[in-house]
Amino acid sequence: MHGYTMEQLKKECMSCFACELAQTRKNLVFGVGNEHAEVMLIGEGPGEQEDIQGVPFVGRAGQLLDDMLRMIDLDRTKVYIANIVKCRPPKNRDPRDEEQDACYMWLEKQIELVDPKIIICLGRISATTLINEDFRITREHGKWYDIDGRRYTAIYHPSALLRDVTKRPEAFADLRSIRSEIKRICKETY
Repeated sequence: MHGYTMEQLKKECMSCFACELAQTRKNLVFGVGNEHAEVMLIGEGPGEQEDIQGVPFVGRAGQLLDDMLRMIDLDRTKVYIANIVKCRPPKNRDPRDEEQDACYMWLEKQIELVDPKIIICLGRISATTLINEDFRITREHGKWYDIDGRRYTAIYHPSALLRDVTKRPEAFADLRSIRSEIKRICKETY
């Protein structure tokens, strides 16, 4: 991978048709942000606005994510944001296991290139893929895990917080924990 760039990886990914999602995409939604970030956020897959614009988290959930990042003095220039799958599942349904499996190698390479110290899973699907297949977001959000030399945590997906505002106080507590952990182990982020 030495000398391999994110742009080269994205070009390769654009020609991927390993699952049926590629047939219905308007745009590949690869990733956005600082390609050398110490903090990486990973969601499940693009929605309608993301598919139109080719950028992760630009719809209502993306606006809320931007607000959440601002609360802990971050923005998209300080983090890298990606999804498990790079093409929109029809009608924003959850990505199927075979779709996630087909796309996972792209995410693995993104993680390898960014080489973050902290990975924040946005929602249940990201957490079950990256932390533990039995992960329960309602019970385990905000907990920290050490996996392959990185710190992982999961928070409620911004779209879940749009649907259920009663989860917001828990999400704010998780954000404060994330800010503390970034300050503890990251040297470049703040």
